[in-house]
Amino acid sequence: MSDAPTAPPVAPAARATIGDSEFDRDTRVTRRDPDVPGVYDIDLSAGWTILNAVNGGYLLAVLGRALADTLPHADPFTVSAHYLTASRPGPSVVRTDVVRTGRTLSTGQASLFQYDDEGREVERIRVLASYGDLDALPDDVRTSAEPPAIPPPDQCFGSGDSPTPVFGASTFTERVTARVDPATLGWALGSPSGKGEMRAWFGLADGRDADPLSLLLAVDALPPTAFELGLSGWVPTVELTVHVRARPAPGPLRVSITTRNLAGGFLEEDAEVWDASDRLVAQSRQLARVRL
Repeated sequence: MSDAPTAPPVAPAARATIGDSEFDRDTRVTRRDPDVPGVYDIDLSAGWTILNAVNGGYLLAVLGRALADTLPHADPFTVSAHYLTASRPGPSVVRTDVVRTGRTLSTGQASLFQYDDEGREVERIRVLASYGDLDALPDDVRTSAEPPAIPPPDQCFGSGDSPTPVFGASTFTERVTARVDPATLGWALGSPSGKGEMRAWFGLADGRDADPLSLLLAVDALPPTAFELGLSGWVPTVELTVHVRARPAPGPLRVSITTRNLAGGFLEEDAEVWDASDRLVAQSRQLARVRL
């Protein structure tokens, strides 16, 4: 196991608990018919936007919560999402369907819809996911993966450490804490490394500990690796698949994201999320489009 420090990246005066956090309130969906799952209403919060676009990880958590209510199992194991059109803050509808239910795994699909300026319903994101019980999994970890080596949080940097808004005009950075490894912060100083790497300590700003649903946010919460490739501008997600491997232990997360190939205006981002006990709790891969 790694000797990396596990001190929390922030020490809020009062820690929010799971179920009573801003993240929980802003991802909470309401059944249109209280007795029948399948159609949910939610008002997407403007607090989770980056450059006026709703963060893809936040959207994934919204649909993930609806599926947890629809399916007989509560924990996401694998979630694959296609982002069809850009979502915006405001009223939205989530529709879910049960594809299959089994003893250990259940599969469902979900879509989020909004109305355009002409009153037409537009599908924003479509998800196919399998759910199970993380606590029922055997503790038989055999892995060659190692936690990322990141300096202690007080030697890393967040958006509040710069006199200019290096992460862009974003309310998202007020709701999360990302203490970025200085070795992956060259883009903010005008000297990108060219390596396509991003590493950070990550948590919710109100101190709420991570759970399986918030891991869906964590994989898509750091600055794009395209920045360290010397590119700037919006990097919208085309497809994102997340594998949740274990229920995270209380404490800060370490997130590592890498890109190996940028071609034809598209790049992949591979993310790993490690908890405070040095366990790999989530992995993801996304295809994103680079828009200069």
